[in-house]
Amino acid sequence: MKANNLSSCIVTNNVDESRKFYIKNFNAKITFDCGWYINMEFGNSTATLQFMAPQQPEQPICNGSGLMYNFDVDDVDVEYERLMQLGNKPAMPLEDHPWGDRGFAILDPNGIMLYIYSNKEPSEEFKQFFK
Repeated sequence: MKANNLSSCIVTNNVDESRKFYIKNFNAKITFDCGWYINMEFGNSTATLQFMAPQQPEQPICNGSGLMYNFDVDDVDVEYERLMQLGNKPAMPLEDHPWGDRGFAILDPNGIMLYIYSNKEPSEEFKQFFK
């Protein structure tokens, strides 16, 4: 199978909060919004997230635990300053990593960790793992 696109849909009771958060912090573009289901685009049509309210009483809700989204940006230092000025608190500090990036993380309203990073030269130790 060859997927034309791959995205995640988070089932949550926080659809409104998620909409506001991603528009404010990431300039997300809403491409579909029927109230209980939203589709957001982040710069291009292949960078999307969806959030939906549960449609059945037994439908499980995402608690965010163990889930992380990675945002590759041009200048992580600029994004760090911008997101901190908007009132976000780092869940992981801004730092250089030997595997080849500089990054930090914040949490969204669902407890999902958002890792924001820029690529950099990996250390010799990690260069061998790139294919």
